[in-house]
Amino acid sequence: MTKRAAASQSDLVVFGEFFSDMIFYDLPDRPRLGEEIKTDSFLIAPGGLATTAQAANRLGTSTAMITRVGADARSLPTWLELLKQGLDVSVCEVSEYLPTALTVCVAYNADRMMVTHEPIHRNLEALLEKPEVQRKLRSARHVHLACALRHPKKWLPVLKLLRSEGITVSADFGWNPDVPAEEMSSILRQLEFVFPNEHEARALTGCKSARRALEKLATMVRVPVITLGDGGAILLANGKAHSQPALAQTLVDATGAGDAFNGGFLHAFLRGWDWDDCLRAGNICGGMAVSAPGGSQGLPTQAQFHQQLQAMRP
Repeated sequence: MTKRAAASQSDLVVFGEFFSDMIFYDLPDRPRLGEEIKTDSFLIAPGGLATTAQAANRLGTSTAMITRVGADARSLPTWLELLKQGLDVSVCEVSEYLPTALTVCVAYNADRMMVTHEPIHRNLEALLEKPEVQRKLRSARHVHLACALRHPKKWLPVLKLLRSEGITVSADFGWNPDVPAEEMSSILRQLEFVFPNEHEARALTGCKSARRALEKLATMVRVPVITLGDGGAILLANGKAHSQPALAQTLVDATGAGDAFNGGFLHAFLRGWDWDDCLRAGNICGGMAVSAPGGSQGLPTQAQFHQQLQAMRP
């Protein structure tokens, strides 16, 4: 990698997987194999890393995205929507051979099911070899990884370099049982934050409770954060646990709630807010995201965000 640029181009760079989400919601009954369910409630929206990027960008954090999309993205409403919002997509790769990843999401009551087609995301780590991607990562104040962790060893040199240059890094990569625990641990030790939900946190650590999982993650990650759905979110920093309740909202669709939480949390972190306000910011974005279909449709404006933040503070 070349020497880091002297000036930051973006406060936040989000590297990961982009999806064009097709969301069916407000269903009259639970879908079953062999049956057809009809609904008037349908939406196509940008998903994956786009939700985190949009949440932070909408609140005023200058944000860039690094991902791979197909040539079809040039006419996809989901991709064009991001361009209109002023997100920096200048180093995203466009494949002429593979279509943009697609997820079909079916939301029913408080649950959902998803089917995804994503050959384009295989070997996404190859983007790290591109000089323009390296420059973009190194010009950020914070880098967030929003993708499945398939080849941890390819990430380590990049993460170590970013850390050595004072760039903080976070990740939301779920849990992949195919990744050896030792390799997973080596990645976690390079992170400022990790954002698993409760199920992922217990799977990652083998612990039976979220609090025990938080404590175990804290032996590897500087500040582990666990989202608890309608239970809010918790983190552990410098040996002290912090927790904040969820924002009370009517749940329409949970798609992208965790990604929205991450964007709000990172916006607050980059402004130097205390840990409780970082959790509140995440809970506001995650809570408002579930009040509308798709992860980004319910995201707050700056005015809505600050109004909710003041209401949640003691």
